[in-house]
Amino acid sequence: MAKVEKIEELVVWQLAIELTNSIYKITNNSSFNRDFALRDQIRKSAISVPSNIAEGFERNSTNQFLYFLVIAKGSAGELRTQLLIAKNQNYIEEVKFEKINKEALEVSKKLGSFITYLKEFKSKANLKTLQH
Repeated sequence: MAKVEKIEELVVWQLAIELTNSIYKITNNSSFNRDFALRDQIRKSAISVPSNIAEGFERNSTNQFLYFLVIAKGSAGELRTQLLIAKNQNYIEEVKFEKINKEALEVSKKLGSFITYLKEFKSKANLKTLQH
C-alpha cells in the first residue's frame, strides 16, 4: 500500500466530504430549513465525519488516528439516525433518504474496514519490533 501524504488522498475522507455536501443540499429545502434544531444537528454530524478523519490523520500517530476514526464512525451513525428522523418528519423524500442513507452506510463501512486495517497493521508493526 502506498503511503498517503495528505488527507485528500484518502477515499473515505473524499466520500465523507461528498456525504456532507449531500446533507447540505437536502437541509436547504424550505421545510427542513425551518427545523433549526434538526437542521443544525444533522449538519454538525455530517461535518464531524470528515473533520475527525482529517484531525486524526494530522496527529501523526496511529493511536490518535484510530481514536478519531472511531469518533468519525460514531458521527456517521448519529447522522443516519438524524436522517431517519428527518424522513419521518417528511423533510426528505423516500428516494433521497435511501440515496443519502446509502452514502452514510458506505462511509461507515469504509471507516470500520479502515479501523480494522490500521489495528492489524499496528499489531503487526508491534510484533516486528518485538522480534528484532
